[in-house]
Amino acid sequence: MGAKITGIHAIEEALRSAPRGSTLYILRGDKRNSKLEFEAIANGKTAVKKVSDVELERLAGGSDHRGAVLDLGAKSSSSQGGRIREMSVYDFCSGLKEGDSALVLALDEITDPHNLGAILRSADQFSASLIIVPERRSASANETVIRISSGAAQYVTMSTVTNLAKELDVLKQFGFWVYGADMNGESSYDMDFPNRTVIVMGSEGSGMRSLVRAKCDHIVSIPMSGHIDSLNVSVAAGILMYEYRRGHGVGTDAAPEVR
Repeated sequence: MGAKITGIHAIEEALRSAPRGSTLYILRGDKRNSKLEFEAIANGKTAVKKVSDVELERLAGGSDHRGAVLDLGAKSSSSQGGRIREMSVYDFCSGLKEGDSALVLALDEITDPHNLGAILRSADQFSASLIIVPERRSASANETVIRISSGAAQYVTMSTVTNLAKELDVLKQFGFWVYGADMNGESSYDMDFPNRTVIVMGSEGSGMRSLVRAKCDHIVSIPMSGHIDSLNVSVAAGILMYEYRRGHGVGTDAAPEVR
């Protein structure tokens, strides 16, 4: 068996590009997921197996399966077959043409998979070109993240890196300006984000690390007037991506093709 996906919306999206050898497990006698069964049969690459509730619980590994689990098969990878699209930062930058604009989101040790899933959902809506996550001390694009993103994870290109600070230097070499999110920064309302922008979001507890913060060209904040002193990181990321898109339009950028 390979990587497994739960969540109706996430499974629907994954079925569109599921690899040959994938299997959709659905609860025997449950009619709720007849649409998923039809889509799996229609794609011609996904087998359908009807199993007991006990077997489905085992396959889901404790996740809220809602009567269905998609197994992508042993040969699936993180860059193929309904999984996250992966690309190195250098390859991404090299694929940009002169004059291309791009929005990159760098996540500095976001550890909660629910936050990462929500961020990926916003990244899809606001056409983020690339999401960068550190290899260590960071949530990874696992089954929980894919489910929380409601399938949006399959449309977002990601890069998993060993040294985020060094990758920010690479982006700068290709004309990107780096904006770090912090409560004490300049107001995002007053920012005129350039065509090639990187937005850095720090961890849920301590924010950006000092080495990453030192790579930022500007520190940006979201003006607030409520009674609490901060926003959830996934909410803040969505607002800042919207601020970029407010000046550049939605759907105008795209990541280079992943091969």
